[in-house]
Amino acid sequence: MDGNGRWAGKRSLKRFLGHQQGAESVQFVVETASRINLPFITLYAFSLENNLRRPKSEVNFLMKLLRSYLVGNVKRMNDNNVRMEYIGRIGELPSEVQDTMQWASEATARNTGTTLTLALNYGSRSEIVDAARSILTDLIAEAHQRGCSLEDLLQVDGLEARLDEHHISDHLYTGHMPDPDLVIRTSGEQRISNFLLWQIAYSEIFITDRLWPDFRGIHLLEAIQNYQKRERRFGGLGETFTDEDLDALEPAAEVAEEIVTELTSKQLAPR
Repeated sequence: MDGNGRWAGKRSLKRFLGHQQGAESVQFVVETASRINLPFITLYAFSLENNLRRPKSEVNFLMKLLRSYLVGNVKRMNDNNVRMEYIGRIGELPSEVQDTMQWASEATARNTGTTLTLALNYGSRSEIVDAARSILTDLIAEAHQRGCSLEDLLQVDGLEARLDEHHISDHLYTGHMPDPDLVIRTSGEQRISNFLLWQIAYSEIFITDRLWPDFRGIHLLEAIQNYQKRERRFGGLGETFTDEDLDALEPAAEVAEEIVTELTSKQLAPR
């Protein structure tokens, strides 16, 4: 959800008007997601870095805007069978904001369509740290319950049995959700910005120059259409790559020799 400030700046408007327009885009996109039965959509609404580095006045406005959005759109969410969830260090947000968030979550909890997850006061590195702390806390509690030390517990079961990728994934904020298939980056930015670093290991990335306040449901559909044309390989060769294609590949030694020859000729060329 990037580009609110730039959208306002291009129109000689104050930044808060860009944030307001960005909030409008959320509902357009979410309703489209609901209509095409998209199971999950996660929006990076407010980062941990935003909370620490933005002016206090802007942060306060964003918190008020969040509460206003939730109160004003719960009925529309219910009408569209959308369920509200959140990820991030929610406990560090103002108590009145947390109360409104909980109310909206409870008010939409019975919906069975799209799950809208807002990432609030969220940072992926912090999420991984929190997951590690949670795993360690669980292990210490289990060791205490069994009347042994943590070291003894790990020696009995083995560290590999107690800590692997699945354990970490399960302890992330998104442990109950599948990993994203597609990441959409608005405003032309070509960076991840500390968003779902663990979860998007094999996600496809779609970058658009369109600023978030101008992003609508039709643009979500365009991104999905682009994604559907891609072949996801997950580290493999892909379904369209055959044994015949593999046999036709130039031997690695010959490729390496060609590269060395090319580099050498460039180095010897007169300047």
